[in-house]
Amino acid sequence: MDRVSPWNLLRGVICALVVVYMIVPLAIILIISFSAAQFLSFPPPGFSLQWYDKFFTDPAWLRALNISVQVMIPTAILSTLAGTAAALALSRSTLPGTAFIQGILMAPLVVPVIITAAAIFGVFRIWGLYGTVPGLVLAHTVLTIPYVLSTVVTALGLVDRRLEDAAENLGARPFTIFRRITLPLIMPAVLSGLLFAMVISFDELVVTLFISTPTVRPVTVQMWSNIRGSVDPTIAAIATLLFLFSLLALLLEGLARRKSNQPRAF
Repeated sequence: MDRVSPWNLLRGVICALVVVYMIVPLAIILIISFSAAQFLSFPPPGFSLQWYDKFFTDPAWLRALNISVQVMIPTAILSTLAGTAAALALSRSTLPGTAFIQGILMAPLVVPVIITAAAIFGVFRIWGLYGTVPGLVLAHTVLTIPYVLSTVVTALGLVDRRLEDAAENLGARPFTIFRRITLPLIMPAVLSGLLFAMVISFDELVVTLFISTPTVRPVTVQMWSNIRGSVDPTIAAIATLLFLFSLLALLLEGLARRKSNQPRAF
């Protein structure tokens, strides 16, 4: 039987501690969300679903959830379409400057989010988009395009260009080549980008905080406002739901990637 080296043992211990460090706070929030107490306390004195009931019956929280959904769905669709189109153009173009353009599109991942938020706030005040759902959609689209772009560009780099060349030599038009060959091959990456855009849009706080108003306030801003005021375990219930939503999106993304790795029959 092979002996475990001290380095491998130390590495395993460090990894286990990191996992515990990340999981324990989530577990505590999950437990508190089912608390029967009227305030945040751990361990909870009893089991209750009152805070989930409050979230789904309180008009303020329902209005915030409705705004978040109204922003999330169009944002995911627009960023997926724009990011996929940009990835296709950048990966298939032979014109100079494509690296610079890709760097500009990826800038929201590099520029501090507070600077992006301040810039969007100033522009939206001029354009009349401040405190509107279309403004939130546009801002979130700018923030989520890099996630779609990076995943689709990577997938396009793995596509065998000879398949597209063969279809072109057989007389297929560019759109037909994209629809029948390229898109099916990169579809898992496109779906991954869509899911990432949904999660990022739903969880975004800083930019949303700058351009939201009391009448147009997504869930994350409502949570921020609630934390600054009277805090109750409703926050824990919402945090649990957000975590489950993100976890579901990651599981779906992993399933899409696993399916893409299966052999295809042509």
